Amino acid sequence: MNYDSINTPTIINACGTVTRLGGAPIRQSALDAYRSASDYSVSIEQLHASASTRLAELSGAQAGLITSGAAAALTLGTAAILAGYDAAKMDALPHADEFANEMIIAREHRSGYDHAIRAAGARLVEVGLNEQISGAGVRRVETWEYEAAINENTAGIVYVIQNSSRPALSEIITLAEQHDLPIIADAAGELPPHDNFKKLATCGVDLVAFSGGKVIGGPQATGILLGDKDLIASSALQMLDMDDHPQLWDPPASLINKSKLTGMPRHGLGRGMKVAKEEVLAVLAALEEFLNENPEDLHSNCMDILRQIESSISDCGIILSYQDNGPASIPRLLIDVAEAGMDAFDVCRNLRNQSTPIYINHGLLDDGLLMIHPVALRQRDIEPLVAGLRSALVS
Repeated sequence: MNYDSINTPTIINACGTVTRLGGAPIRQSALDAYRSASDYSVSIEQLHASASTRLAELSGAQAGLITSGAAAALTLGTAAILAGYDAAKMDALPHADEFANEMIIAREHRSGYDHAIRAAGARLVEVGLNEQISGAGVRRVETWEYEAAINENTAGIVYVIQNSSRPALSEIITLAEQHDLPIIADAAGELPPHDNFKKLATCGVDLVAFSGGKVIGGPQATGILLGDKDLIASSALQMLDMDDHPQLWDPPASLINKSKLTGMPRHGLGRGMKVAKEEVLAVLAALEEFLNENPEDLHSNCMDILRQIESSISDCGIILSYQDNGPASIPRLLIDVAEAGMDAFDVCRNLRNQSTPIYINHGLLDDGLLMIHPVALRQRDIEPLVAGLRSALVS
């Protein structure tokens, strides 16, 4: 079975690790682990317990959970914040009006991805204003605005981690500790730099979500949730298959403290977010390789690809430049088509309509720039990508 056999054309992905284009290639170590795992049966509870222990060793967090994507990690983590070890609350979700269900979030941190938070039953309470975006001022969201929103219905705080995020995460951690509120942080795309995996897992947030795909190189439909041991346990309980006799159910103590439960939970909110045994091992294999590699090798390999592309289109009369944040980052090649009198959206559409469709990163099209993101490109892609670019840029 391959894509041709079901009449699905392959594309050239110069856009990046986006899900809509299939994400990044899976590491060979992950594929080998996936294949090995498929040959045997295991207790999924025990597997998650063992994976949690290994994730804790690799990250420095108290515990960890392999999830069916970073969005699933956010949903499960939020459900854990809302319900804790209370089986009745787990059973009620996503209906949480009878207990604290408000999650404070900066208005400028909002995006379509926070639907994952709301799916658990949380109600988002926005603070701050988008004054810079609206052209109405220079101020960003400030810590006092979070504090002013705290009340008896506040369950926790949502923080989206980016270099440009404000207020500083350290300020929100201090505030949360003062009010005994948990923080769930979205760091889905914050690798590289590689050291963010340990840094963000131990910075003081209670839960942090990463993608298991992207540069880690695990299966695209996986994620990693790290953090507080009890919150990870609640997250797992709301995902696991709970169809067992209470008299026989004996979950691994390293993952779930059974003595804290008010009763044996039934299938939870996250039951549809189950993770296959093959995916658990594949993510762990990919993660170990990712953390052990030289971070500069990724940058160097990406630059090599981009320089090949640059040298092949440099005679097209187009201004080329690099977006490069250093050896711990992924560089991009920028193609200024507006300066040449072209409409960036027309060029982007032209590339998608090639005999082998080419998808470039479209994040800067409004500025007249095409962006080549190299992380999903392979050597076999260079020649057709260059041919497509030359056809689109010279026409």
